[in-house]
Amino acid sequence: MQYVNFFIYFCRKITYIAKKMAESAIITGQYVRLQPTVASVGDRILAQILDWIILFAYVMLAIIIAADIIKTEWYYIITIGVIPLFYTLLMEIFNQGQSIGKMIMNMQVVKLDGSRPTLGSYLMRWLLFMIDGPMTSYMGLIVMVLTRNNQRLGDLAAGTVVIKKQKYKKIQISLDEYDYLSKGYVPRYPQAADLSLEQIDIITHTLSMQQSDFAERTAQLARKVCEKLNIERKETDDTAFLRRIVRDYQYYALEEI
Repeated sequence: MQYVNFFIYFCRKITYIAKKMAESAIITGQYVRLQPTVASVGDRILAQILDWIILFAYVMLAIIIAADIIKTEWYYIITIGVIPLFYTLLMEIFNQGQSIGKMIMNMQVVKLDGSRPTLGSYLMRWLLFMIDGPMTSYMGLIVMVLTRNNQRLGDLAAGTVVIKKQKYKKIQISLDEYDYLSKGYVPRYPQAADLSLEQIDIITHTLSMQQSDFAERTAQLARKVCEKLNIERKETDDTAFLRRIVRDYQYYALEEI
């Protein structure tokens, strides 16, 4: 009975912390807030089942091949032990936040601001999967049901969310930003919508700086933006170009409302 009571208390404590973390992590900047089309708990479970089926088929195939051709222990260790263990981590790192199951379900792991997770974020999600899953009788499932963005503990710790790919909306949260766009504003660079909130923050922060190397910084940043978006700029002035990028980004963010 004491074990049951402790387990119930532990469940309540974890879900309380998870809900608080999820609520505080939604607003991420002064320009926009992401309103993602979050993958449902059912979608995430189905994607995980698909990954398990794929891994099971892979292991069976590896065993069949080894039975007829390969007899070394290292083959079994690597193909049946190491590869399945690191499958999710490696797929998400090298496949833009998607395992095969997530690809089939059209899902993707992103940061809360819509940008690509860092290596540390992917690693955190992977390390905490055992705590979310087998070690706590799939406590992560309970946490997903109770959090606003269907995040398991690994997502909360890593600051990530699983979304339906290319279906999240950028929502304006500062009415002051309407002043930047005049009525009938026509954007010039539609590629600006592909920038993340963090990247826009870098641009606006750079434009607000009044240091001696301002011209050098804006020139370097303008070149990087052109390279990232693969565009040919029409403004000769670096500052004018960067301001145009920010305004175009805001235009497409507002258009989604």
